[in-house]
Amino acid sequence: MSLDPERERELWRLCEDGDMTAREELIVSYRPLVFWIAGKIHTLDAELRKDIIQEGMLALIRAVDKFEPEQGYKFTTYAYHKIHGQIINMLERSERRAPVPVPDEYLQTESDVESEGDEWIDAETAISRLEGREAEVVSALFFEGKKPKDIAEEKKLDVSHVYRIRRSAIMRIRGWLGIEGA
Repeated sequence: MSLDPERERELWRLCEDGDMTAREELIVSYRPLVFWIAGKIHTLDAELRKDIIQEGMLALIRAVDKFEPEQGYKFTTYAYHKIHGQIINMLERSERRAPVPVPDEYLQTESDVESEGDEWIDAETAISRLEGREAEVVSALFFEGKKPKDIAEEKKLDVSHVYRIRRSAIMRIRGWLGIEGA
């Protein structure tokens, strides 16, 4: 639903005066923006998709509540950055909280340690054992000092996928190093 510019100005004026009906109409009118932004974040996980949309809606509501039309900015520009930023922050928080199980084949067993003799795997060696995208992402992050956003743009990935790759690689390395709590 697209708002007529005159109607939108009136709704912002009413909203500033505390009119909850005007506030609700603004939120409903800009709700498609949340779905458009959420659609740009690729995920096959239906639950994560719901969380992304919910986080986007919360950001939209905050944007409507904090927007100051007298500043001369378009609401869509202001809301886009608020919604996108809050969704990315939510994805980053969820990536840090959720541990990735380490498959048994990545865990170092006592027989592995015995077969290596007195040698032990250091972090650099463990990182060098990574393959494919994990190796590329970890190398870019830790050796080249790149930011996840830059890697995502270079590799044409979503930034949340870069974080998942990083988390998976770190869990794999921790398994190789025999670090518990992975």
